[in-house]
Amino acid sequence: MSRIVQWSITVALAGFLFGFDTAVISGADQPIQTLWGLNDLQHGLLVMSMALWGTVLGAITGNWPTDRLGRRATLLLIGILYLVSAVGSALATDPYWFSLFRLLGGIGVGISSVAAPTYISEIAPPKYRGVLVGLYQFNIVFGILMAFVSNYALGALLDDNAWRWMLGIEAVPALLYTLLISRVPRSPRWLILHRNDIAGATEVLRRLAPEADVDAQIAEIRAAEDSEQRAHAGFFSGRYRLPILLAFLIAFFNQLSGINFIIYYAPRVLEAAELGASTALLSTAGIGLVNLVFTMLGMALIDRLGRRTLLYIGSAGYLASLVLISRAFFQGDLGGLDVPLLLGLFIAAHAISQGAIIWVFIAEVFPNHVRARGQSFGSSVHWVCAALITLVMPWVLGTFSGGPVFAFFAVMMALQLLFVMFLMPETKGVSLEELQKRLVREPRGKRVAVSPAAQRS
Repeated sequence: MSRIVQWSITVALAGFLFGFDTAVISGADQPIQTLWGLNDLQHGLLVMSMALWGTVLGAITGNWPTDRLGRRATLLLIGILYLVSAVGSALATDPYWFSLFRLLGGIGVGISSVAAPTYISEIAPPKYRGVLVGLYQFNIVFGILMAFVSNYALGALLDDNAWRWMLGIEAVPALLYTLLISRVPRSPRWLILHRNDIAGATEVLRRLAPEADVDAQIAEIRAAEDSEQRAHAGFFSGRYRLPILLAFLIAFFNQLSGINFIIYYAPRVLEAAELGASTALLSTAGIGLVNLVFTMLGMALIDRLGRRTLLYIGSAGYLASLVLISRAFFQGDLGGLDVPLLLGLFIAAHAISQGAIIWVFIAEVFPNHVRARGQSFGSSVHWVCAALITLVMPWVLGTFSGGPVFAFFAVMMALQLLFVMFLMPETKGVSLEELQKRLVREPRGKRVAVSPAAQRS
């Protein structure tokens, strides 16, 4: 088990770079717009959303290197992309070069959201799969927190060029991650499915769990793959309709909660709540800390309470915080610490539910044969929604107050609650091969999925 944890932590460091790269731009947001004289639409496209469009590209295409090159080789590629992006963004002399290097970093984020959860889910035992894949999300929020702290510290120490250091410092963890990832083995399921390397897979499985019946594990994996081969089904066929729908909805509601809006534009929202620029940056660091603490709580509970229960808890927190924030903006009641505290409640609700669950859940619901493709699909939905929200938000914030914006996200979370109640299955403690039997259609067209109510028992 110690090796599984060690390798999972190493791979999950891709999430640290993901989180840092995603949040670090918040400190450079307004200085860059002022420096290059960009209007709101130009700023949203070239500066704030370009990394997310790269993420969309990486997520859409991430299954190709993950399947063809392998999980480990793809994770190495991610480290190189982050390194080049960090150095290039820090040295950029105009918004066009800046957007190019942010695009490269975004591609790394997108591929990371495919390869890392796929790899960890394939080496993790069912009993601990939630918490081990959850290490990826933990590192995302830890990276977000470190980005906020780094931005605040560098903003206090440096002058107008602080934003360059904020972006460039990411090169240090990117280099460290790239060196460490070369020490992890290849995924045993990938070796069986894509290389027919039974001997190699056997060696890795024995290193993962020396006491386990490796022959039985390999037989189960091969039997599941034989079932897929007999089906001869395309990815968007009826066979995978339920996993595709589940992945789409979990990813859609993740972003329509407003989480990336808060992470990217937290300083602007807090300044609108009548806090100063410096206090706003410091408050975002507090939001990052809440995110980290409640992500850890979500990880501790995900394999105990299950995925559905955490989403029930999160949906209630989302609705309470978003409705109250919207009300505060509509009524102009923004004094004191009310809005930062409510944003903290929102972040806590996200971290303990959607944040802890999304990458775990998407990696679980697809069969081995199409897991990378399914992870790519779910990640693509997530990042297309994130990119669209980030693209339009400078214009939205310039046109509307916070009231309508937060009210919209509240409505989306009410719809998420209905999804959890009537459609979402429970996946905790179930092997990947058993989930395949439950959630896909048999080759002859008969669905073997059980209802969410039955799976709760």
